[in-house]
Amino acid sequence: MSKAIITGASGFIGGRLRDSLIDDGWDVIALTRQSGSRTRAGNQPSPEPKRGRVAAVDYADPSSLERVFKAERPDVVFHVAGATKGVHYEDFQRGNVMPTRNLGLALRNTHDHVGRLLHVSSLTVYGPSTRAEPRVETHERKPIEHYGKSKLEAELVLEREIGTSLPWTIIRPAGVYGPGDVDNFELFKLAMQRLNVFYGNRDYLFSAVYVDDVVRAIRDAASSSATIGKGYFICDGKPLTWADFQQQIMDATGKRALTLSLPTVSLDLAATFGELLTTFDKKPRLFNRQKVIMGKQSAWTCRHDAAQRDFGYTPAFDVRTGVARTLDWYLSSGWLKR
Repeated sequence: MSKAIITGASGFIGGRLRDSLIDDGWDVIALTRQSGSRTRAGNQPSPEPKRGRVAAVDYADPSSLERVFKAERPDVVFHVAGATKGVHYEDFQRGNVMPTRNLGLALRNTHDHVGRLLHVSSLTVYGPSTRAEPRVETHERKPIEHYGKSKLEAELVLEREIGTSLPWTIIRPAGVYGPGDVDNFELFKLAMQRLNVFYGNRDYLFSAVYVDDVVRAIRDAASSSATIGKGYFICDGKPLTWADFQQQIMDATGKRALTLSLPTVSLDLAATFGELLTTFDKKPRLFNRQKVIMGKQSAWTCRHDAAQRDFGYTPAFDVRTGVARTLDWYLSSGWLKR
């Protein structure tokens, strides 16, 4: 494979994937939203990625996608873009379901011998685990909030509407962190300020994975014939608590911190305030009631046995190494200062 089309190439995982492919000599075309095409945050075009070629499309208009596929005839399409924030469920459908459906249909209509359509989904499709039993692929998918429900709906598009007409594979990362991550950045920022803050989640379990392991899993899964028509969890192995994860951040900074354990109700207050702001400016925020539903679960864990069996996935980065590399990136990129 030598030519790839990527959605979400300006984002956290997509940008890392784009750079990995370009560094290895691939011809990469990033799909960006046309000015005037509808997004979850309003009529704003996508930012253009810093490397590779660009093709502007309107995901709501399959013909614009078909023109790109006819002209480029990619070996693989990596669908990484998605909506993680929204005001209403329809925002998540618009950001996660509609683009998946139209990408699949446009490929089927114009370039059905594509090597692979690789779709990046999420652990949230399965809902929270129990503390004793991490999620595996044979479990029932039971999402509990808007994001997970929309990602499940997108998976069902591939399974039921695209079916066997295209070779597709689904990757479901656990909690991804690493260079460029904005969701966990606040934890690193607080650590540099000598604060270690919990929101009732100190002993909650989750599965983590460093972004470069996710990128490698995406690439390897897309090139394996054993993965066609299947979905896989990607994580770094043994689940950990938020206390463990945040201690790794504190250790990486080398600073002693004041630990604050706030009650879970503080999440509800933050969500209420975030949604109040959204009613005025219509901009979705990280803190909202849907995120609180996720944050109140005592375990979000999974296993990567199936990925290891089918395409040899083994994580290269443990949490200690991944956190240290992430902090180094925040400092070298100017996101943080010593």
